[in-house]
Amino acid sequence: MGRSYIRIFILLLLILFCKSDDQLTHIKPLSPGSKLISKSGDFALGYFSKTNSRQSLFLGIWYNNIPECTVVWVANCDSPISTASSTILTITNTSDLVLIDSKGHTSWLSKNNITSGATGVAAVLLNTGNFVLRLTNGTNIWQSFDHPTDTILPSMWFLVSYKANVAERLVAWKGPYDPSSGDFSYNGDLTFPDLQFVIWNKTALYCRISVLGSVSVTGGTFLSNSSSVLYQEVVSLGDKFYFMITISEGAPFTRVMIDYTGQLKALTWNNRSSSWALIATSPAASCDIYASCGPFSYCDLTQIVPTCQCLDGFEPNGPLFSTRCQRKTMLDCHKENHFVTLPWMKVPDKFLHIQNRSFDQCTAECSRNCSCTAYAYANLSSAGAMADSSRCLIWSGELIDIGKATYGENLYLRLANSSGISPPMFFCALSH
Repeated sequence: MGRSYIRIFILLLLILFCKSDDQLTHIKPLSPGSKLISKSGDFALGYFSKTNSRQSLFLGIWYNNIPECTVVWVANCDSPISTASSTILTITNTSDLVLIDSKGHTSWLSKNNITSGATGVAAVLLNTGNFVLRLTNGTNIWQSFDHPTDTILPSMWFLVSYKANVAERLVAWKGPYDPSSGDFSYNGDLTFPDLQFVIWNKTALYCRISVLGSVSVTGGTFLSNSSSVLYQEVVSLGDKFYFMITISEGAPFTRVMIDYTGQLKALTWNNRSSSWALIATSPAASCDIYASCGPFSYCDLTQIVPTCQCLDGFEPNGPLFSTRCQRKTMLDCHKENHFVTLPWMKVPDKFLHIQNRSFDQCTAECSRNCSCTAYAYANLSSAGAMADSSRCLIWSGELIDIGKATYGENLYLRLANSSGISPPMFFCALSH
């Protein structure tokens, strides 16, 4: 009988250790040289260095079964491990994850959402690439998806804002092999985090990605190849506003990341070339960098070689578009004027957001104010993105950082009536 109990005990131990390939427990910490592998085999969590030296180690998650080492999350970006031989990742008595060495120095510590420690807590690397700290009842008390570094993965809910304040952000690496925090970051705009996304170079605005419109609410679809689709959308849940990407079933690995040069990229893995293929990038050209084209001009991304162009009704006042464009006919509040529709535009920055307006009311807001130079409208109700389903934007004075692309929207621009030329029948010709 005793021998039977011993055999059963040994068998249970074997089962425990066989199942722990994707898990970290109190009795099984993770040391350099070891790694966790998700059950699908797609992702691994372990230690890596930015050079061949083991003097600076980082704890991270990377794709496990592609030849190019691609890290998607780093725990200790700005606190590398210098004493690799004595460092472990373990679960504390308060049910937190800690990266600690034999001298008690902590390189990284998670913070769970429970008030006291719990028994039976395990850290699991999921097939999505999400590293979760989980109770025995399946409740996640911490997850890496809530603390992104430079990458957004499919099924990750990237928290853009909470109670109209900027929440999470992506931070680029300092260099191609240096995961410490670099100069560039990506998050919701500080003034309107629920309306537009931006890239920063330190504290300077580097590039505006997009303004929330009908397309981004209902979801933007990008073909990565003939058999797979990348789908992006925004979701509002109470006080929280999320951005997320999903991919079609059977699609190759796909990710969105900001690199050390300030490029926000959507990438998909190409098995034939064994490399990452670019789906989309921002800024898409040099003139797509913030305000590069000057007031009243736009970066035309529909051209093979993107260049700056003056808006309709404007002309350059010098040899360089970066100087500015000027009106062909100046506006005069005492004379008649009209609006022209400019399709496929990335609308300007520095707008005023007027809430709870219909399209006609938005038009009236700008029409009756002579200082209003342009307006734009979008209906956000199709996906229930926001409590206010309308998005009326108006501009006064100069218009800056405008673009034109196939994913843009209508911008309604105020122009003076030219002498001897009848203005278009604006209110009859519009479709919305």
